[in-house]
Amino acid sequence: MRGVHLTADLLGCRDPANLMCDGASLASVCERLARDSGLSVMARQFHAFAPAGGGGHTGVLLLAESHLAVHTWPELRAVTLDVFVCNIANDNTHKAQALLDALVASFDASQVNRQQLARTLVL
Repeated sequence: MRGVHLTADLLGCRDPANLMCDGASLASVCERLARDSGLSVMARQFHAFAPAGGGGHTGVLLLAESHLAVHTWPELRAVTLDVFVCNIANDNTHKAQALLDALVASFDASQVNRQQLARTLVL
């Protein structure tokens, strides 16, 4: 198994579309951006930490290629993103990078800390 695991920690999010507090919009944007990046969305699950509004959200997209996870903290103006894709039949690295780039842009953060990890499992 070969793959790439990308993460981004976003601070000082201006969040122009109010995605950090609007779980339905966050889920919709994540799904659209994943598909626009060429990834295959199989399922999604999002959870609001303050269902009446104002709180953060955690969400996961199950991708045929692996997953996307997003966590928001509106009170801290912070977001964490996690994109993992397998590269077995095809190299999906560019798709994962496109998805992460689009998500980062959506939150308009003043500071972004990114990491990339090559994942390899040798049997």
